[in-house]
Amino acid sequence: MSFPAGTGHRCMTKVLWHITMSLDGFIGTTGNDMAWMQDFVGPNETVDEVIPQIGAVLLGNRTFAGGEGDGKPYGSLWNGPMFVLTHRPPAEPVENYAFVTNLADGLATARQAAGDKYVAILGADVAKQCIAAGELDEILVHQVPVLLGGGVRAFEYPGGAHVRLERRSLSATPLVTNLWFRVGR
Repeated sequence: MSFPAGTGHRCMTKVLWHITMSLDGFIGTTGNDMAWMQDFVGPNETVDEVIPQIGAVLLGNRTFAGGEGDGKPYGSLWNGPMFVLTHRPPAEPVENYAFVTNLADGLATARQAAGDKYVAILGADVAKQCIAAGELDEILVHQVPVLLGGGVRAFEYPGGAHVRLERRSLSATPLVTNLWFRVGR
């Protein structure tokens, strides 16, 4: 199976899937705990480059529920509009988050909030939906030297999928290898 070529709305805003991944391809543990990533936080010029370019975050409900300690993507490094894609928005508002129930509305709202900066996608399922809709422009992977052995796969598509990527940049720190790609059209 292949994904359709991008037919969605295009503007200056780019959609970036931003992930930290184990060497064996997992972005969350079996219980979707993301605390394992903290062992690999350190100085990283690529992170320093991308964070100020992010205008909004669209994340999946599983990523939202798995959280990162303080409940904020990127901790104290970034502050801005955050949108959670979910089938079941909470009855009560959650501080600093807005909830959307479909990808098209979520992307439109996040793009508007981001202006000419990136909409950062956090979460495997949201990224897969963006790829299927032809709406993902770039992928930035921080590959870390650990084998988790199980958990949430970065990308999994039953029956297979072929997504062509073009390398934008490659760099490394003592803790992380940064792989930045453009999604081929």
